[in-house]
Amino acid sequence: MTAGVQPRPPSFTASVRKGDIPKEYQLQRYYTAADVGQHNTSHDCWVSFFGRVYDLTPLLAEHEGPLAQPIIAAAGSDISFWFNEATGQPKEHVHPETGMQEIYCPWGRYIHVPPQGPESGWATDYRTPWWEDERYFIGLRSERTRKVCIVNLLTRQKNTLEVPVEETVAEIQNRYLVHNAHAGSYTWKRLGKPLNMEKTLAENGMEDETEEFLRLSIDPDNHIPVIHLHFNDDLTEA
Repeated sequence: MTAGVQPRPPSFTASVRKGDIPKEYQLQRYYTAADVGQHNTSHDCWVSFFGRVYDLTPLLAEHEGPLAQPIIAAAGSDISFWFNEATGQPKEHVHPETGMQEIYCPWGRYIHVPPQGPESGWATDYRTPWWEDERYFIGLRSERTRKVCIVNLLTRQKNTLEVPVEETVAEIQNRYLVHNAHAGSYTWKRLGKPLNMEKTLAENGMEDETEEFLRLSIDPDNHIPVIHLHFNDDLTEA
């Protein structure tokens, strides 16, 4: 496992706002843009920047008001353009009217960004700004995704998943649990050969040919590799 990828326990309670029902979920090493995009509200807010994914739901639970609105508006998206990649800090620019150097806030000033002048309501009782706070970090954003078709030979159910290229087959199996809670009761095979669950698809001989198909003007969706699930006769806990 990549160092620093999973700083939290395997499950994480995202919401702490009084009256909310805490939402628990299983942490993953990698997330797709679609994974992040599903968490796009103030009560379920994920963002990504510079290849890292953050769950800011607890932050928004503690900070209501106008400074929360830009983050809520960005929920489910990548906000790398808010920050300087070299420093990891918010970008700065010269204000066109005042001529003063200030933090660049394209959607308005947000939590932990100081005001330009004195402000009585400005709270400084925090140690680490949220963009540096590892408490909110939940995993990495995949550099590239690919599609794989999973066919259950027992039920004839077919599902196509978009998965990070970095994930092992075991991690793909975990994604597949939403379609079949007993996915662990099957042997996963490609062309009749059992897959090594601790290796990626490419490491199992299933190279990602998406870019080559596009170069040849061939629709990659017509050539999605297939994994067959063979039932093992005993329903085990997935």
